[in-house]
Amino acid sequence: MLDPRRALTFREVARQRSFSRAAVSLSLTQPAVSQQIRALELQLGEQLIERRRGQFELTAVGELLLEHAEALHERLQLAKLQLGESAGAARRQLRLAAFPSALATLVPSAIARLHAETEIEVSAVQGSTEDAVAAVRDGRAHIALCFQDASLPRREHAGTRRSDVLEEAMLATVGRGHRLAGRKRIRLAELADDPWLAATRDGLIVRACRTAGFEPRLAYLTEDPLAINSFVAAGLAVTLTSELLAPHFRHVSVLALAGGAPRRTIYAVAPPGRMHPLAGAFLNALR
Repeated sequence: MLDPRRALTFREVARQRSFSRAAVSLSLTQPAVSQQIRALELQLGEQLIERRRGQFELTAVGELLLEHAEALHERLQLAKLQLGESAGAARRQLRLAAFPSALATLVPSAIARLHAETEIEVSAVQGSTEDAVAAVRDGRAHIALCFQDASLPRREHAGTRRSDVLEEAMLATVGRGHRLAGRKRIRLAELADDPWLAATRDGLIVRACRTAGFEPRLAYLTEDPLAINSFVAAGLAVTLTSELLAPHFRHVSVLALAGGAPRRTIYAVAPPGRMHPLAGAFLNALR
């Protein structure tokens, strides 16, 4: 069986790219660190590190072991944090992360429901999917809300578990002075000549436009709900808005899409194993 202490020592050597610096970081002697790495290589029957002419490189086996050592370190740090939160006061604290439009719609109402049922302390931060998942992995967040294009394969994040919350359609959103503003339903391709606003250059909105047969001319990149509303209301761009966010927009026209609207799935990410009780309650409140 692989010795976890040696694996963590190897992780620090790889991180520091030096036996001597790793020894200082771990409060060990350099010979002790070298001995642990040699023992690990003997146990695995593989060389983990190549050192020649002042260069420090991990072998292919070393790179693979580092992935597992990093995962082990993350799990131990998370366990330490969760065990430290076992006291009653800490169990009444919920930390969550979410993408901007979820913070503007789903999250406030869910937190309000929790407050109505029990005395709790909640903190929330905005972040991309990558940032939110990282916060769950290292214990900064008990639960995170993410989303993905529903047409893509289900996205899983290593070291976490996923729970789907809902699926929603995307709606065309234009200024009230737009030539199509009086319509109830349009084809996405009818917006091919307009300037567009999107969160990224390769996300759901851009993929939907390409599927409709055109490359959107991206004039503005933002995921801030207030900024989106302002740019579209001013007639500067068109965009796709989620069903959840659309009712909160002002001075715009929201139009259904003919021929099958793009959809997105909103899902929650939490650590594997037993979920923090308030995270479970929050997830139920979302539904």
